[in-house]
Amino acid sequence: MVKRRKKRWTLGAKLMIFFVIAILAAFSILNIPILEKVIYPYPNQEIIENYATLYGVDPLLVVSVIREESKFDSKSESHKGAKGLMQLMPSTAQSIAESLGDKTYREEDLLNPEKNIQYGTWYLASLQKVFANNTTLVTAAYNGGRGHVQEWIKNGQINPNKISLQDIPFKETRDYVGRVLNSYGKYVKLYRK
Repeated sequence: MVKRRKKRWTLGAKLMIFFVIAILAAFSILNIPILEKVIYPYPNQEIIENYATLYGVDPLLVVSVIREESKFDSKSESHKGAKGLMQLMPSTAQSIAESLGDKTYREEDLLNPEKNIQYGTWYLASLQKVFANNTTLVTAAYNGGRGHVQEWIKNGQINPNKISLQDIPFKETRDYVGRVLNSYGKYVKLYRK
């Protein structure tokens, strides 16, 4: 018969666990959002805030879109061909470049965080104009396409004055909007000055 040795926690391991729990409890009790800021980081903050100010978009909406689109991976590319932090389609980016008068734009610029954030933020601003700053509709259009959202409104599938996530016909877009709005709420709580 083989004797099994009981695993015993050393005093050092017990103290380490105690201190980790104590620190987490202190952050929680004192309402210090340090752990949430790890889950909801704000990389490229200066770039985001620069273009958000320039184009009149809430920077916290921009960072929420980036978080859900690419998880902050500037080299991200979707199976559909969307690229960069804000997952812009090359055709959309080309159209944005023309609207901005950017004659130097090249598709590989979408992997440049500054250019991608500039174009994605400009695009969000253009959607805000179309959808009267309705964040739910803007986010749905960013994912599902401006034309689809306009069609859903025209056909009465969604009421722009009283929109519910359940009203969005595309499941992918409905789920996406839910994720972005959830992130947006977290970013507002953590970073609104």
